[in-house]
Amino acid sequence: MRPCYMRLPQDPIDSAGCPQFAFGYSRVPPRFGTVDRTQLELLEASVTHTPAPHPIRHSATPRTPAPRPLVVTADDGILDDVLRLAAAAGVEVNVAHDPGAARSSWASVPMVVIGADQADGLAHLAPTRRRDVYLIGQDRDDPTIWRRGVVLGAEQVLFFPADESWLADRFADAAEGERGDALVVGVVGGRGGAGASVLATALGITASRRNLSAMLIDLDPFGGGLDLVLGAEEVTGLRWPDLADSRGRLSARALRAELPARHGLTVLSWDRGDVLGVSPESVQVVLAAARRACDLVVLDLPRAFDPTFDGSVSACTVILMLVPTEVRAVAAASRIAARLAALASDVRLVSRGTSPGVTGDGIADALGLELVAHMPDERRLDGQLDRGDTPGLHERGHLATTSDRILDALLFERQVAG
Repeated sequence: MRPCYMRLPQDPIDSAGCPQFAFGYSRVPPRFGTVDRTQLELLEASVTHTPAPHPIRHSATPRTPAPRPLVVTADDGILDDVLRLAAAAGVEVNVAHDPGAARSSWASVPMVVIGADQADGLAHLAPTRRRDVYLIGQDRDDPTIWRRGVVLGAEQVLFFPADESWLADRFADAAEGERGDALVVGVVGGRGGAGASVLATALGITASRRNLSAMLIDLDPFGGGLDLVLGAEEVTGLRWPDLADSRGRLSARALRAELPARHGLTVLSWDRGDVLGVSPESVQVVLAAARRACDLVVLDLPRAFDPTFDGSVSACTVILMLVPTEVRAVAAASRIAARLAALASDVRLVSRGTSPGVTGDGIADALGLELVAHMPDERRLDGQLDRGDTPGLHERGHLATTSDRILDALLFERQVAG
């Protein structure tokens, strides 16, 4: 049985009598990569679950449904393949069977997929140039398909089955909007017990207070679990062992919906179980989904030099190294700083505490790093953490004010950079 889809009218003016059908095709394609059980659950969640509204954001304006990708073809074989891939990505599409029906929505849709059978007719209409146009060819040896792609302004000419997974990823990107370039901030302690996990949590809380969507990711399996720092250890949701075998692509929307959250901050934490490691590949799959899901991703980095550490550091926009104002802490931090310098282009210092002989500026000079902020010790912090109080909630505390200064600097730089 053919899948259903939204059919565009043959004449844009005569739209009142056009029959419309709800897209309802959900079969996972036999040729679409390898999907493990966790990914299937996330894929199902992306179709059947609607994430809860962000607890801090308030809006009286109803959300306008996002426009659907447009498929322009009358070839049943091409249409079946494209619909199958869209269904695998959990995406609904509009289908135009001729160039005239495609013209009215050409500029407003997130992406356009054109079958080779409609390429000449669409090129004759000379539609405006736009991004995210893909042409489906049927014969690699046909020299005219490349010329037609150039005339249409297509970014890619695709051939099935070789390019099926690539197109499915583009459908998933369209479903998740324009995001994909979140600010990724890594936080690492210059020595053990420096307070990196606390600062990482406070940065996430501060971002949520500003109505930014933020995700906190625990990359230290021996840290006891970042959900404890956030006070979310009793909140149900996925932890790292649930995602340890992730491959390919995870749905950003589903990942965010299935993770525990508190105070508007989503967290991916280690649990207290027996799984103590995740492959670098799985970490990169999760980080890619997190970047598509949020405005800010904060990584609580381990002090361990391994492939997972290296890949996570390389994924960061900026690294913050938290160093207490102690001679021994500076000596320990120098080894971390040397490793970071080989992996990241932007490493900065946050100093903490008060010492008569060691200052934040002195540490910055010793390590060769820019001092982005100095944070005095916060009174009664240890007791607050033992009670399950979330660090950074008290807006006038040193943690919150320091996090504000750091985010001000990073977000301003990002805005200036465009």
